[in-house]
Amino acid sequence: MTSAGKADRKASLDAASWLFNVVTSVGIIIVNKSLMATHGFSFATTLTGLHFATTTLLTVILKWLGYIQPSQLPLPDLLKFVLFANFSIVGMNVSLMWNSVGFYQIAKLTMIPVSCFLEVVLDNVRYSRGTKLSITLVLLGVAVCTVTDVSVNAKGFVAALVAVWSTSLQQHYVHSLQRKYSLGSFNLLGHTAPVQAASLLILGPFLDYWLTNKVVYAYDYHLISLSLIVLSCTIAVGTNLSQFICIGRFTAVSFQVLGHMKTILVLILGFIFFGKEGLNHQVVIGMFIAILGMIWYGNASSKPGGKERLPSSKSQKNSALSESSEVDEKV
Repeated sequence: MTSAGKADRKASLDAASWLFNVVTSVGIIIVNKSLMATHGFSFATTLTGLHFATTTLLTVILKWLGYIQPSQLPLPDLLKFVLFANFSIVGMNVSLMWNSVGFYQIAKLTMIPVSCFLEVVLDNVRYSRGTKLSITLVLLGVAVCTVTDVSVNAKGFVAALVAVWSTSLQQHYVHSLQRKYSLGSFNLLGHTAPVQAASLLILGPFLDYWLTNKVVYAYDYHLISLSLIVLSCTIAVGTNLSQFICIGRFTAVSFQVLGHMKTILVLILGFIFFGKEGLNHQVVIGMFIAILGMIWYGNASSKPGGKERLPSSKSQKNSALSESSEVDEKV
């Protein structure tokens, strides 16, 4: 295959990965909004545990059929990942409960600069001026779209801080583990999903009771709510997989920046399906600014020097040592 053909194939796979993530993420938000807002199932942590249990079931079946090859993930790395991931889930739920919607949205936006900081410090990545400005434009556009009332309190600020850093670390760790241990998306899910499912299904009912003062086992289950729970779990498999695929193919920062397209789609679909929040001039202007920023980011980050990983001092030292040894051998 020619280099042009490989580039076209990579571009097609990249686009398919993003589309897969956008469709499943928006789909699960719409289903969960119906389940929670319309049918009163407010047990978000337990539902997330069911999502990972369904994902675990699929990975077990695929391993049994031979579609997932055996792989290794050291226990310390697995536990560290699950710790970040579970703190992310719990932190987001608590942050939403303790903060105003406006501050919750601002906290979510700060994940992009935090992810940038992690890439700069841990991966030695450098961004061009155009890439930095495009990220700023996306943040501005999404803020105009989503941020309304903003009120802050101490415990809400702490919850948001935990949520932002744990989510950013979890997403960075997805990319890092896949690269370090040569793990595919299903391989990594096969290692992490069972531990997340077990921990969230054990802790979830207690946490949900603390957050909502309701018991998950006392919920009045009926055919429609059960159907929505099954549908949510089914879509969640695609959401979990597509997240790992996208972060593995790109980076956590790109996933966050371009992922805000989902925020815009959710606003539009929420207006179409639920009709509670109109698309006023402020929201439309914010969407336009954010989309411009995403297009600019895609263009700026793909240019030479737009976003690049510099060789670490350790690798440079190893390279210098190898070169000196080659000279010694020749002498």
